[in-house]
Amino acid sequence: MNHPRPQRPPFSRRAALAGLAGAALAGTTAFSANASAATANSYRRTIRFATFNASLNRGTEGALVKDLSTPDNQQARNAAETIQRVDPDVLVINEFDYDEDGTAARLFLRNYLAVGQNGAKPVRYPFRFTAPVNTGVASGVDLDGKNGAVTTPGSDAYGQDAFGYGWFPGQYGMLVLSKYPIDVRAARTFQRFLWKDMPGNVMPPGYYSEEARAIFRLSSKSHWDLPIRLGPGRSSTVHFLVSHPTPPSFDGPEDRNGRRNHDEIRLWADYIGGRRRSAYLYDDKGVWGGLRPGARFVIAGDLNADPHDGDSYDKAILQLLDHEAVNLPATPPAARGGVEAARLQGGANATHTGNPAYDTADFNDNAPGNLRVDHVIPSRGLVPAGNGIFWPTPDDPLYRLVGGGADVPTSDHRLVWQDVRLG
Repeated sequence: MNHPRPQRPPFSRRAALAGLAGAALAGTTAFSANASAATANSYRRTIRFATFNASLNRGTEGALVKDLSTPDNQQARNAAETIQRVDPDVLVINEFDYDEDGTAARLFLRNYLAVGQNGAKPVRYPFRFTAPVNTGVASGVDLDGKNGAVTTPGSDAYGQDAFGYGWFPGQYGMLVLSKYPIDVRAARTFQRFLWKDMPGNVMPPGYYSEEARAIFRLSSKSHWDLPIRLGPGRSSTVHFLVSHPTPPSFDGPEDRNGRRNHDEIRLWADYIGGRRRSAYLYDDKGVWGGLRPGARFVIAGDLNADPHDGDSYDKAILQLLDHEAVNLPATPPAARGGVEAARLQGGANATHTGNPAYDTADFNDNAPGNLRVDHVIPSRGLVPAGNGIFWPTPDDPLYRLVGGGADVPTSDHRLVWQDVRLG
């Protein structure tokens, strides 16, 4: 739904914060119409990790496969061009509908990424990973306390009673693409971990029935630990920890989605927090515990949590940004496009306290406004290098890929990237 964009009044604190972005922006890459990043034909010193909620989701099962079966779907072409312009080595795509045969992933690689879009160079990913998610999977229980348990796909009522909101199984799924081998045998998924099994969880008291609490899965999509082999030996492995927590909105005073978002983020905080802190976790194969102490990792995804603005419960993302196991860059990924969008669009953006240069999503200007919700977070043992957000300004030829918010040619999220070197 499109909304009118009122003219924005002058910035106050947010304007001052935007001024501080100059140093960060000076170090980011400008993606002009003919720019492309270096490819990774062999092991190289700097690796580019990225996240992109590409909005490659559809309203009915099988529709994405149909759209990608030809090379002329404009939104998919835009998504592919965005990826080609940044050329990440390892990428998680959120909101990519899952199908059991992986057909949509193969078609996107063949018909879109392997074809140069508007002068951008083709990009090839020989390794990929996708797996089932909880969105659109019927729980068989009346989770929202309305209409009884709805088990027939294709409606909002069905989505409300699914393990994760979706009108059909696999809607809003995830896809990981990599130029480096993924150790699939060592991969761990946490699709079926139960919320009640997290000690000290913040599940809303008194909201869910005992029947619902007994079967409620924590992950609204899934949590994946994918070991990426950047070279020979364990010392060259980086664990790509990806997820897509539920938005902390679309609920009521019980704040069920905000609380779930908080604990979905907490899962990673505990997973990287050492043996004692992660001992309660179990994956879908029945293996207990978290990440091996000292292992390198990158946490990435649309985490639906801004450190300053929006509806997050108890500043959920700080569980990761302030974590002792991470090694943040001197400045977060930034883009001038976010500053310009906040200035031009006004509305809720005028009241925000976070720096608009760090925004990664162009949301409704009335509420919540543009937010920093997409994150790429490296661990200790990795040295952060360049980073950025693909958000061109209106005077850039590539602005056509992001639009002004009233129109959404690709996605309401921006691709975010972080380069790292092995420490």
